[in-house]
Amino acid sequence: MRFRPCIDLHEGHVKQIVGATLTERPGPGPRTNFVSDRPPAWFARQYCRDGLDGGHVILLGPGNETAAEEALAAFPGGLQLGGGVTAENASLWLDKGAAKVIVTSWVFQEGRIQWDRLCELRKRIGRDRLVLDLSCRQRDGTYYVVTDRWQRFVDVALGAPAFKSLAEFCSEFLVHAVDREGLRAGPDPQLMRLLAEASPLPTTYAGGIRSWEDIDLLAKIGRDRLDFTVGSALDIFGGDGLRYGDLVAFNRGEKNAG
Repeated sequence: MRFRPCIDLHEGHVKQIVGATLTERPGPGPRTNFVSDRPPAWFARQYCRDGLDGGHVILLGPGNETAAEEALAAFPGGLQLGGGVTAENASLWLDKGAAKVIVTSWVFQEGRIQWDRLCELRKRIGRDRLVLDLSCRQRDGTYYVVTDRWQRFVDVALGAPAFKSLAEFCSEFLVHAVDREGLRAGPDPQLMRLLAEASPLPTTYAGGIRSWEDIDLLAKIGRDRLDFTVGSALDIFGGDGLRYGDLVAFNRGEKNAG
């Protein structure tokens, strides 16, 4: 179990956004908790300095390509890249320094899995360099993958059968609890338990973690099998629930939670 850092990019800036408010519909922009005055490369350099590999850079919409390239250049081979990844550009992002690419919407089209696209990605870059984003929302007691800025439900219910099938194509899963993302209201214990029991691959949980108590809960429910990321509660993103330096120490085994 370890902390995985993130760099969420929106309109070229590092931001923390309430996930479910990010849409393409007309109207006010997404609800934003934090906008950094530091460039994305600054965060990447901190992660590189502190040995925090395996974090992710996420492009939340267009206009973030240059910012993402700068982040990858500051920590070559240390960050995963997600957002708009397809079979056509996956190798390009790997060439620009991404350790792996994270894919969601491109392989979940029209509300279902596009197996031919998964096969094409695996053929082009290999499963070892592919991460599947299975971010989800709950409906009628079941967690379903959601795409298109987390607004569209896909006919994929998270559970052992889905994880087993998808694990043939990737090396990791990234799962945001969308309805907890950015709210600083605590994580989703039910989803954490599901991931710990059903996922056969390294899996990173994101969504709602705000304190050491939440990390303790994840360790207990997840049986130390799940990695985690922290967004709006982290001090480098304007939060006051967790300190970045303490999480660096946690990864080094120098400090217990709390």
